[in-house]
Amino acid sequence: MDQMRGPGIVCAVGSHGELHYLACRAHLEQCFFWALRHLDSSRAVTPLSVSGITLSLGHPPGCSPARLCCRFIPPSHANTIPRPRIAGARCRRFTRFRLSLTPDFSFARLEMELCANWIAIMKTNSQITPQRTDGYAELGDYAAIGEGRSVALIAPDGAIDWWCAPNLDSAPLFDRILDAGNGGFFQLEPVGAYHIQRRYRENSNVLETRFITERGEALLTESINSTLAGRLPWSELARRIEGIRGEVIFHLTLRIGTFAETISPWLQKNPLGIVYHIGPLMAMLHASEDVVFSHYSDEGARGRFHTHPGSRSLVAILATENEPLAIPPLDKIDQRIETSHRAWRDWVANLSYRGLHRDHVIRSALALKFLWYSPSGALAAAATMSLPEGIGGKKNYDYRYAWVRDACLIIKSFVYLGALEDCKAAFSWLSSTIIKHGPEMKTCYTLAGGKVPDERYLPLHGYRGSQPVRVGNNAHDQRQLSMYGDMLATAALFVKAGHVIDIATARMLIDLANQCADRWRRQDSGIWELPEQQHYTHSKMACWLALDHAVALARDGHLESTWQERWKRERDRISKWVENHCWSDAKQAYTFYPGSDKLDAAVTLMHAYGARINRPRMLATYAAIHHELGHGSAMLYRYSGVEKEESTFIACSFWRVEALANLDGRDEANAAMGEIFDNLCDNGNIETFNEMFDVNTGLWRGNLPQGLSHLALICAAAALSHQTIPSAVTSRQRGTTDDE
Repeated sequence: MDQMRGPGIVCAVGSHGELHYLACRAHLEQCFFWALRHLDSSRAVTPLSVSGITLSLGHPPGCSPARLCCRFIPPSHANTIPRPRIAGARCRRFTRFRLSLTPDFSFARLEMELCANWIAIMKTNSQITPQRTDGYAELGDYAAIGEGRSVALIAPDGAIDWWCAPNLDSAPLFDRILDAGNGGFFQLEPVGAYHIQRRYRENSNVLETRFITERGEALLTESINSTLAGRLPWSELARRIEGIRGEVIFHLTLRIGTFAETISPWLQKNPLGIVYHIGPLMAMLHASEDVVFSHYSDEGARGRFHTHPGSRSLVAILATENEPLAIPPLDKIDQRIETSHRAWRDWVANLSYRGLHRDHVIRSALALKFLWYSPSGALAAAATMSLPEGIGGKKNYDYRYAWVRDACLIIKSFVYLGALEDCKAAFSWLSSTIIKHGPEMKTCYTLAGGKVPDERYLPLHGYRGSQPVRVGNNAHDQRQLSMYGDMLATAALFVKAGHVIDIATARMLIDLANQCADRWRRQDSGIWELPEQQHYTHSKMACWLALDHAVALARDGHLESTWQERWKRERDRISKWVENHCWSDAKQAYTFYPGSDKLDAAVTLMHAYGARINRPRMLATYAAIHHELGHGSAMLYRYSGVEKEESTFIACSFWRVEALANLDGRDEANAAMGEIFDNLCDNGNIETFNEMFDVNTGLWRGNLPQGLSHLALICAAAALSHQTIPSAVTSRQRGTTDDE
């Protein structure tokens, strides 16, 4: 296949003389609305005529008709079409155009007319007048902003539908994501039809959304601000709107949340803005003078403003809880957007990762920073609560707490990144919290290091009717034996990176190793926190891992050696028990638990056990998991039978990649990684991952940003890259420069 190139376009000529056209979005976007009048969002092919050419547009099999363009490249073209980098993602699919040539065809004329009439849209991070279902945006369409204390979720239509302020686990100020009819939100949206493009700034968590209408174009830049020295003493959510071309008229809509109908907000007028009192929270809407308010009340406010080339408007929400509210000048808030951007870039510049898929790894690292609670160093599992694993289902849980398992795995990913300060802060918080509440480990803790409250149900509609809406989490008192492996493995990794364990932490680790040696024979709720206690295979393997690391730490002088011989004997007993009870000759796999014929994708986390104890059995188990839990796909369900009520679990899919890479299945691991990226990164999502992904519909499910999903990507990429663990000395010397 030959290629012809012109400014902004690529035409690949097929073997039968047809052209497959790819358009450069930046070159052709100005005439987008001409395209809207001609493109059909159904699967039916829409013929167009340009310069005597018949051009057909259609969706190939497997593309969701809800998406206007699928960015599909026929397999035979895969190596001939360049893959542009947009918003940090490596795109693999484009819309396919089949052109039948006529005798008067002119390539130059075609290019000229295409540039005048945008008939192609590359869908990556692009949407056309975003639509809602029953008032709800799709979960996979949300972007996040944060500052290390709180996280806001922004829909493509410019609505902030979720923000717990001032802390990530505070009551939500905006909660429309859980109740479209009554929940609070803060929206900036153009009047009439529009098209959007979104991206994070490079190496930053500052979000940019470009709104394109028939009359003009504007850029919305959003940040929850910080300073170069760290977080502010108040929450500062800033939204800057700049005019790019023509005129764009924006509606501003603010609806204050009521904490699930438990509090009545009330308004206080202030010369500098509108102040709302919502229980212990005080929030101010601060806006530039060009924003004209037509209505404000105790429930919210409405306003309007317009942009023109060179214009610059700013609206901000300032919030505090049980504290006086400082009101900074708007120009200082505006400047802090750039200060926050520099702070994000400086953090990325200090990371040492140089391996494969670096763009995706950095994006996931930045997503994990949303979950790092800077006041304490705790790591939240996710930033939201009660987003469903299945629409209408009951698996809707509050993830705004620090799970021991999730925190340990995030620390592992930070070690591979060379994020020294984050590793130290998180491990110190985790160790001190366990010591404080010991000797028993809790499954999870609040971000301040306290006891997680029991679940209670809120009188909210739930995302698309998914109830109950829970706050709190009853898993805090479960027995999960795998936590012993998580903590000892994290300590071993911390030491391997060149750091030193203090005496108090060493004593705590010894206690955990002895508890593991005493209790590994018991049943537990397992990694999936199931109501039925069993002898879960993953839990037993994790206990083996805990004692194996305890032995190594004692051997190397990091822990007292008094119990070393006992740990060795119990470790060996565990492996014998697993081999005798958890292997199924019929399934040719380690099963979910003894006597079961089900499989568990969490076993992919135990590749170290496989490498040391029984590599053939572990590889056979991975093959069985791929067949049964992935149905031959790289996207895996958590365990057998769960596909009836939920979607594929993103972290499990990456765990299999990491496991294969560590057991020398590198070719298979690379292929799986590519397939996962094709599913997750090429459908408009800007890599703010949820917990689950529905491979049948292309829709996302569960809480977000989900720490497990992002850390698993990082660890999988590191394993594929043979990434070495940076030492404390070199991690800061190998930082990324802005030019790389």
